[in-house]
Amino acid sequence: MDLKYNVVGWFEIPVTDMDRAIKFYETVFGYKMDLKPEENGMQMAWFPMDEPDAEGEKYGAGGALVKHEMSQPSATGTVVYFNANSGDLANELGKVEAAGGKVLKDKMDIGEHGFIGIFMDTEGNTVAIHSM
Repeated sequence: MDLKYNVVGWFEIPVTDMDRAIKFYETVFGYKMDLKPEENGMQMAWFPMDEPDAEGEKYGAGGALVKHEMSQPSATGTVVYFNANSGDLANELGKVEAAGGKVLKDKMDIGEHGFIGIFMDTEGNTVAIHSM
């Protein structure tokens, strides 16, 4: 099968306190979230992203923090892996606890696929970081 785009097209991370969650992710990753106007009882803050071009040349998927009665944070649900924009996930992972989260797994070598680190965000979600 020849994929035109990556399999994942969008992800959502549930939050209970949007302001706290935005501050956490902006602090850890160093980018600005895009808070959207509330609509139909849902608050969303989008992570920075580039749309895939016609050839599907952009890597990864876009996503958002979401506050809605049907979305609840979970330490045992799906795990989203963020790319470390710094190039070394130790930089982002080193900011997690000062930002209110908890490091669950320090930087770990996964061989030819690089490194991962796992943390719990301020909302109780288990999230991971990857770098080469």
